[in-house]
Amino acid sequence: MKNLNDILFIVQARLNSERAPQKMIRPFAGTNLFEICLKKIKQTKIPLENFRASIFEDELIDIANKHGLQYYYRSEESANNDTSLQKIYEWHNKFDYKYAVIINACNLFLKPETIDMFIDEYIANPYDGQFAVMPKQQYHWDQSGSLITKWPVGNNIMNTKAVETIFEAGHVLYAGKMDRIKDGVWMGKPPYSKNNPKLFEISEFECLDIDDEWQFDLYTNYWEKLYG
Repeated sequence: MKNLNDILFIVQARLNSERAPQKMIRPFAGTNLFEICLKKIKQTKIPLENFRASIFEDELIDIANKHGLQYYYRSEESANNDTSLQKIYEWHNKFDYKYAVIINACNLFLKPETIDMFIDEYIANPYDGQFAVMPKQQYHWDQSGSLITKWPVGNNIMNTKAVETIFEAGHVLYAGKMDRIKDGVWMGKPPYSKNNPKLFEISEFECLDIDDEWQFDLYTNYWEKLYG
């Protein structure tokens, strides 16, 4: 069994998003995405001494300081380029932890209690990696136009309720061993197989994130209905 104190908890953030520039600090429902995420972190079981915001820009550093949270000063190259895994997660050899859990700052509807459940399951399971996924029931075709979804026996109409559940990457919560990152491996150990990494089911709602301009207006209205 893993130990909570063996885990580094990381939130990565930067301001040079191509599709929605500076989305981390743009006004959102009277606050901003980065601040929403940091407030959420403080509502979880994460020991704050084990937490770092991996950030570069002064605006993000000011917000972390405002909330009394520690940060790792990532390099400009790490913040501005999608290079190697080792460069993006350049903190991997800077701390004395065995494991790392990354929380995506863009998923504003992710609940603190879901983060805690993810942590509990990761500590309890024997697997090196864990990854949040959304259950899906849908039909899929490959590029040649061939159906790749197994057609439900006894059905002659397209009924999504009858197809087998598959899982889609949630891109919201990730966990893995720190010493694997140096080898370009994250969330498990090749060759990948069942439960390597372990899948953690999460609702599609909590996986909603902001990547494009249109999502700011849509999610602002929804946020204000829920929490305003």
